[in-house]
Amino acid sequence: EPQALEPDWHQWIFVNRSLAMGKTGCSGFDMDYTLAAYKSPAYETLAFEMLLEHLVCIGYPHEILRYTYDPTFPTRGLVFDALYGNLLKVDAHGNVLLGTHGFSSFSEAEVWSFYPSKFIKGDDLQRFHILNTLFSLPVPETYLSACLKDFFSGCSLHQLSCDTGYQHGDLFMSFRSLFQDVTDAMDYVHLSGCLKKTLEDLEKYLEKDIPVLLDKMKEVGKVFLATNSSYNYRDAIMTYLLDAGEAEAAARPWRSYFDLIVVDTRKPHFFVEATVLRQVSMYMGKLCVGTYTSPHQHCAVYSGGRSSDVVCELLGVRGKDILYVSDHIFGDILKSKKLQLEATCLVVPELSRELGIWAREKERMEMLKRLDAHLADLYQHTDGSGYGLQLINSTEREIQRVSRELDLCYSVTGSLFWCGFRQTLFSSQLMRYADLYTATCLSFLYHPLSSLYRAAWELMPHETAVEQERAGLVPTFSFFSCSQRLSLGTFFEDE
Repeated sequence: EPQALEPDWHQWIFVNRSLAMGKTGCSGFDMDYTLAAYKSPAYETLAFEMLLEHLVCIGYPHEILRYTYDPTFPTRGLVFDALYGNLLKVDAHGNVLLGTHGFSSFSEAEVWSFYPSKFIKGDDLQRFHILNTLFSLPVPETYLSACLKDFFSGCSLHQLSCDTGYQHGDLFMSFRSLFQDVTDAMDYVHLSGCLKKTLEDLEKYLEKDIPVLLDKMKEVGKVFLATNSSYNYRDAIMTYLLDAGEAEAAARPWRSYFDLIVVDTRKPHFFVEATVLRQVSMYMGKLCVGTYTSPHQHCAVYSGGRSSDVVCELLGVRGKDILYVSDHIFGDILKSKKLQLEATCLVVPELSRELGIWAREKERMEMLKRLDAHLADLYQHTDGSGYGLQLINSTEREIQRVSRELDLCYSVTGSLFWCGFRQTLFSSQLMRYADLYTATCLSFLYHPLSSLYRAAWELMPHETAVEQERAGLVPTFSFFSCSQRLSLGTFFEDE
């Protein structure tokens, strides 16, 4: 029997809220990891190696250079606890689903010992840090944090002190200061070393296939680019992505693909604060002195400003007419949705791999569903006897075992979207703030730009009960739940 072909998930667009593309008169794009798709794990490996080198330069032991980047360990969306140095996977409400220290996973008892009630407070932003963007290098940052804790834990010269750091003679290094060093190194590498190395070998680190998409978008509306990077870096990247050769570049520079280009946006501040709008001299690659006050010039490049002023006023569109496409769940999608009322599309490069694993491991997920239903039935009918409690404990242990097996199919820290059958914080933010989501912005090439992306209609728990009653289904217990789509709290919402 011929084997069914696996779907090409790069062509799929998934819908949280219905969106009529024909009514969006303007499309906006971030660049890094959206239009410019960096090759993984080559780009993350480069960043990780440069992070290690920088830490050694500022005084960290030379021995840490023995670590090599392992793409199977880190997952986006983890939370770093700066007090205890732990990496946590949490759900939308702050419930701890998984914990690691270095490369060691926590047992259930260890989670409870660190976090009473298996819960953390999302408003303690000095202690808990979400690692969920792409271009700020959180995946190498996450892995490096684990490497450093692994190194110091196994180093005879350093002793763990009070669960909050390491002691070496008269010197104490807290996990908070260690994380700050990693964060500072990440900023340094991102702004200096990594960008320079990327420009030296663009073919090694960048995918290249977007001119057709931008032309298609411009046929039905206006297109703008809004990025945090400087003009010089942006010019080099976009020239590589959009200019096929010198002859074509002379006839059509990359700027002609956009109606508006804004660099140095400082997102998420771009959606909140009004900064000085300045024009960029394309010949000098520097900012022109003074605030720009004239009408919009086609192919001109601007710096700063505020999204509602720059995009809406210069392009003559309304906020609700804009579809903004980005990979950054917090800096772009969340703030854009909350403050500007724009339609949003989140690019999730990990989606294709996650879907492939999900399809292959469907039986494990079905087993979890059966075990969960069985557990609910046991709780409903147990008489409180010792035998009944034994069955409950046995079923809960089996759920934990199967959940962990499923997690390990994705990585050591599990799926970006799930921990067992519980959704992660990243999942809840995606479903709440992204109207659409996809593995790549190129997926729009496979759908008419007049498409109506329609979200599935979901019943609430009390409505589900009525539908089951009408269908003649007799439930074994008298409580109902619906998709976790409706269980979206405000944990870490306003980081």
